[in-house]
Amino acid sequence: MSRPHVNMKDFTYDLPETKIAQYPLEERDASKLLVYRNGEITDDNYQNLYQYIPEQSLLIFNNSKVIPARLIFTTSTGAHVEIFCLEPASDSTEIASAMQQKGTVLWKCLVGRMSKWKEPTISLQTDNFNLFASVVEKTNNGFIIQFNWQPETLSFAGILEQFGAMPIPNYLKRKDEIIDSTRYQTVYAEQKGSVAAPTAGLHFTEHVFTQLKSRETQIEYITLHVGAGTFKPVKGETIEDHEMHAEWIEVGMVLINKIIQQITKPSNNTVIAVGTTSLRTIESLYWMGVKALANPNISIEEIPIKQWEVYALPQDIDAVVALQTLLQWLQKNNQDKIICKTQILILDSYQLKIVSALITNFHQPASTLLLLIAAVVGKEWKNIYRHAMEHNYRFLSYGDGSLLFKV
Repeated sequence: MSRPHVNMKDFTYDLPETKIAQYPLEERDASKLLVYRNGEITDDNYQNLYQYIPEQSLLIFNNSKVIPARLIFTTSTGAHVEIFCLEPASDSTEIASAMQQKGTVLWKCLVGRMSKWKEPTISLQTDNFNLFASVVEKTNNGFIIQFNWQPETLSFAGILEQFGAMPIPNYLKRKDEIIDSTRYQTVYAEQKGSVAAPTAGLHFTEHVFTQLKSRETQIEYITLHVGAGTFKPVKGETIEDHEMHAEWIEVGMVLINKIIQQITKPSNNTVIAVGTTSLRTIESLYWMGVKALANPNISIEEIPIKQWEVYALPQDIDAVVALQTLLQWLQKNNQDKIICKTQILILDSYQLKIVSALITNFHQPASTLLLLIAAVVGKEWKNIYRHAMEHNYRFLSYGDGSLLFKV
């Protein structure tokens, strides 16, 4: 399969550390908002977001909840070892099920200060709980770790709540603090499984939702469990050798039907993705429908979207046809929701199939997320980011955000 060529030096910019937000603002919706539409940039804040959303738009949020995925163990010699839990070891075990396992689990993990881990098993203990970790195998990207704990009646989610720390981004260069336990989490987070926050949603409050609903805005949710690959840099000069992270998504038939109803409206048919994770999920639905159209007997193992295949599949399938085909496939397989992985990589040349606009933060230079921004606004991303820099916007996870309408 041929791979599109992208020179990453075309997607870099100078990001001084002083522009990176180290902490969230006191009020979530006080963050600044840059609005880009029809070649014009407007500066405002999230308390006024509703004024820029067309009436009766469909806003789709990612309701994944960040788990306290960092575990700090102390070895028998007093050395500290950090285990960062990424996802279940088995690619066929979806995260919701793995979080509810009791007594023992196998997880893919990153391990910090591995050279200090000398004994077969290391442990964490409190008066009421005991957690043990041992290495099962080394992989290309980390380790498979077996966790065992007591009492065995506690779920893995419960164990992480007892011992884990919030996985705030490494570029913050600080330890997690009490404020991060609530502010590195959206107010609508529900489905446990992310190891990084869907940060576009961090600015939303009940006040913002109330204002949006006053304009008859439809609010809906998908789930994409954000993986650590969100922060994985593109190390090469081009994108061809970069391996995109695959992440679990969950979308119900009811929402797929609502998307169809929205995009077939004669007017006010805007679909807005809140966050790059929501956009990647929504666009993945389209391509799953395209695959099911080509092969009505496609299996659940075959329907997940691989990194490059969207650039080889037919590009002219109508979005309604694709989504209706996906619904038919779900019905045929007696499923009321799609639960699988997506590895979709959205490049600057990608043509959006469903999404009309994106709400998102400001992203790192030379990142796959910046390529996605370019898919929405084209080369205008440079002017947008230059404007944000010159007007003192705060960048990255705890920073300000933008509403970008498709060019």
